[in-house]
Parts: sequence; C-alpha cells; structure tokens
Amino acid sequence: MFKIKLSIAVLVALTAFSSIGFGQTTRTSRNRSVSDIEISGGLKEALTKGVRFAVNSLGRQDGFLKNARVKIPLPKNLQKVERGLRIAGQGRSVDEFVTSMNRAAEKAVPVAIDVFVDSIKQMTFDDARQILFSGRDDAATQFFKRTSEETLRGKFRPIVEDFTESVGVTQKYKTMIGKYGFAAQLLGQDATDIDGYVTQKALDGLFLLVADEEKKIRKDPIGRTTSLLRKVFGILR
Repeated sequence: MFKIKLSIAVLVALTAFSSIGFGQTTRTSRNRSVSDIEISGGLKEALTKGVRFAVNSLGRQDGFLKNARVKIPLPKNLQKVERGLRIAGQGRSVDEFVTSMNRAAEKAVPVAIDVFVDSIKQMTFDDARQILFSGRDDAATQFFKRTSEETLRGKFRPIVEDFTESVGVTQKYKTMIGKYGFAAQLLGQDATDIDGYVTQKALDGLFLLVADEEKKIRKDPIGRTTSLLRKVFGILR
C-alpha cells in the first residue's frame, strides 16, 4: 500500500514538473518565433504611433488647456496668492496668464516629432528586446526620456520664450519679477523662471500621453492596428 501511494505521489510530481517545463518551452518557442528584426520593427512602429498620437493631441489649440491631466496651472507658490488676486478683481489677468502658458506648450510640442524619430533610429536590437520584455508598461517611454528629453528641452524652451514674450500678460509678469530681483526668488524657481516651468510641464504632458499609448498597445489588442504590432506584442501574453 505504501509503495502504491509513493508511486502516485511521484507520478503527480512528475506531471506537475512536466507541465511547468512545457509552459516554459511554449513561451520560449513563441519568443523565438519572432525575430530581432521584427521585434525592433514592431517596437519602432509602436513608438512612432504613440508619438504621433501624443503630438497631435497636444500640439493644437487647447491641447493642453482643455485636458485636465496635462493642463499647466500657475506655479505652486503663485497659487497661494491666486485667491487674493481674484478677490482683488484680477481674475481675468490670472486666467489670461494660465492660458498663455498652455498656449506656449501647445506651440512647442510639434517639434518633438523629429527628435523622437532620431531617438527611435538610435534603438538597437538589444534595446528593443529589453524594452519589450521589461514587464513595465512605460519601458519605451522611459527609453525616450533617457535619449531625447534634454534635446527636447533645448528645442522647446526657445519656442516657449518667444511665445510668452509676445503675450502681454506673461511679458508683464516677467518684467515685474525682474524688478523684484532677489526678493522674487522667495517665490521659488518655478515662479521666477516661468519659461523653464512651462517647458518642463510641456515635456511632462508629452511623455504622459506617449506612455498612455504605449500601455494601450501592450495591454489592449485593439490598439495593435497592424499585423506586425499584433505579432510582436502578441508574444507578451
């Protein structure tokens, strides 16, 4: 009787071990069925899709202003005095100031396309595999941040500066801050360098929407709109 029980236990254990091995083999063979060239091509296609979606969404009238997730508010330290300004009848000026910051970001975003394309060209086969199999929903977006954020910052800021200089309420604010000199620094970096603040917020909003699109392609088969995307991202099941 003991031998029978032992045999059954051994059989169960062997069956379980075999099943695990079979699952691993299936996943491995599925991964190998997609070449490095296909993985790289599929990932680049997905990235291009995500970038175009983000740029088209944000780089237009009200792209930032009417999207609550990316709308650029007053710098935090200025928010502390916003209520007082509105009570004092300066609400319109506050609204115009907020609008000008968001309009500046909307003007800057379209230049991101060429920078992102250059970043995608830098991607190696190893980069592509690490991004695809990282287990992170925003791995490709993080690759973009590493390889393109500083270049984007350098391209965004002059556009932001030109726009804010041309808008009366923002230009007046800059002049006022300049007159306060050292005392203005008490407001903090975001409030004293309004162009730097807007530039960073524009970058944050752009990467947020790229990440949204990347997650959609990874998680939702409907987001895989081509046969290559379906093949490459299908191996993540």
